[in-house]
Amino acid sequence: MTERENFFSIIRRTGYERIPVMYNFCPYLEQSCSAKVEQLLKETGFTPSPMINAEGIPVKNPDTSRFLPYYDSLKEGSTIDEFGIAYEPGSAAAMHMTHMRHPLENAETVEEIMAYPFPEFEASEELVKEKRAYNESLKAQDKVICGNMQCTIWETSWYLRGMENLMMDMMSEEPSAEYLLDKITDLAIQRAEYFIRTGADVLYFGDDVGMQRTIIMSEQLYCTWLKPRLKKVVDAAHALKEDIIIFYHSCGFVEPFIPHLIDVGIDVLNPVQPECMDFEQIHAAYGDRISFHGTIGTQTTMPFGTPEEIRSLVFHNLDIAGEKGGLLVSPTHLLEPEVPWENIKAYIEACRDYTRIRR
Repeated sequence: MTERENFFSIIRRTGYERIPVMYNFCPYLEQSCSAKVEQLLKETGFTPSPMINAEGIPVKNPDTSRFLPYYDSLKEGSTIDEFGIAYEPGSAAAMHMTHMRHPLENAETVEEIMAYPFPEFEASEELVKEKRAYNESLKAQDKVICGNMQCTIWETSWYLRGMENLMMDMMSEEPSAEYLLDKITDLAIQRAEYFIRTGADVLYFGDDVGMQRTIIMSEQLYCTWLKPRLKKVVDAAHALKEDIIIFYHSCGFVEPFIPHLIDVGIDVLNPVQPECMDFEQIHAAYGDRISFHGTIGTQTTMPFGTPEEIRSLVFHNLDIAGEKGGLLVSPTHLLEPEVPWENIKAYIEACRDYTRIRR
């Protein structure tokens, strides 16, 4: 199999020849370990995951100064994204963590939210053709093109409004909640359509709807407010590309939502945190209907386990998934500074060795 064929066959649970290496480094590890990873891959002849992120849709008006009236003051070094959400730097000890500022936090009426300068996306036909040609050239190099749309509906909405405010708006059935969630859904559809038109193989959705031990909202609230809007985005994507692969990311405990994610058309669930859910139980219940990405804990095993424990867990989880596949085994989140190089090396070598030893 080519790398592309192997990748899609794992997701579709139709067998595989090798396990892709998939991980994300924090800035500290990016500096301290990237060269070591490249050397290890070179020495072993092993290749990382073929999935790479495509360039996002351009913002029509990228000048973020139009959002400044929504803030009294921002710390030096703060950034503002295309939605006007501000990120203030934390302390040096907090590394890359930031303090989020919600521009719609003090809005009192739906009219105020309607008047907010939401981003406008713009992609000319010439640009679409140019990006598609570039992405097709990457596919010819055996790459899988991913349209990264994490913070799809729920998170972008509460980042704008504030979580407590948006929860209260939803529970009170405020028109402002309906308008805001619909607006963000429409913008998500625009992004999805752009990625597909420019040649994406995969869309990577994400909205954290789980906490460490429970779901973040009731199933009823989720099914009333979020599920139908997520389905609208998925349906729009499938209308343009029937075989588009859709990942969905949510940290935490999300088992009650898994049947709903399957129902709307999600293909792969990420990350199945072992601190929150048991992969063997989740796979037994849903593994014939959805595939998985993750399962190696970044709160526990990656920073504090031994290399032998990491190798054993990678093998164990792949054994659970079985010969058909259905698991892109990887750390469940960003690898933070406390993860030692020996554990990163153990994960990569376990992925490399699994098919040679186990199959």
